[in-house]
Amino acid sequence: GKHAVNLDNKITDMNVKPFTLEMGIKFELHVTISGKKINVSEVPELSIPEDWMRDKLELNFYKSEQGGGGEVENVNYDKQSRTAVITFLRPG
Repeated sequence: GKHAVNLDNKITDMNVKPFTLEMGIKFELHVTISGKKINVSEVPELSIPEDWMRDKLELNFYKSEQGGGGEVENVNYDKQSRTAVITFLRPG
């Protein structure tokens, strides 16, 4: 169909037409890994307060220093999605 689009305070008329995407579209992702954060998913649902769960997560990753953990700077826990982001004080 026809559409009028405002671009930089100028009205431009456009015609929209369907098209088929070919299989095998290439795209590139760029990821920067800081070594300071770890994403945790599928955190078990326990009937304890959220601050207790944050404390448990912090203690778990702090205690596993020899296994890649270390001193924890912050724990961002989302009970609804059952995920957490653990931020360490130093990269490792």
